[in-house]
Amino acid sequence: MIKGGTVIRPATSADHDAIWDILQPVYRAGETYCIPRDISRADALADWFAAPFTAFVAEAESRVLGTSHVGMNRPGPASHVANASFATHPDARGRGIARALVGHAKDWAREQGFRAMQFNFVVSTNADAVHSWQKAGFDIVGRLPGAFLHPQHGYVDALVMFHDLTGGDA
Repeated sequence: MIKGGTVIRPATSADHDAIWDILQPVYRAGETYCIPRDISRADALADWFAAPFTAFVAEAESRVLGTSHVGMNRPGPASHVANASFATHPDARGRGIARALVGHAKDWAREQGFRAMQFNFVVSTNADAVHSWQKAGFDIVGRLPGAFLHPQHGYVDALVMFHDLTGGDA
């Protein structure tokens, strides 16, 4: 799929190096994901590609500049709600890669029959992500006080964000 000049396609094992180049600095910073800062490459990639998620990459200028994984948030009676995670290469921030990935994630989720998408744990100090997800139609539907131990700010809130995929698109 092409979004604004960015090609988004399913990730393969050939993309592991590029995906790790994107995930490693994000995970090492410890500011946005509930992932151990010292996670190994193998464990990080196994997690990113783990079922029930499907991993994708965003390519532009013949480079992988972003990645996402999208899948079922919870099984059983909640299996109609998708979840997704996103990361952009540090060199590509502010260039619309995350916007293209979230648009793709929402389209893909709809095509798979999901009725909504939920982000379970958006760190409140990640202002760029909160703003981006709100622009993409997600509402803050919950706040988890002090749920994330940020390496610089201490205990900060985590947000639950939700988007209904059945009623049009924002």
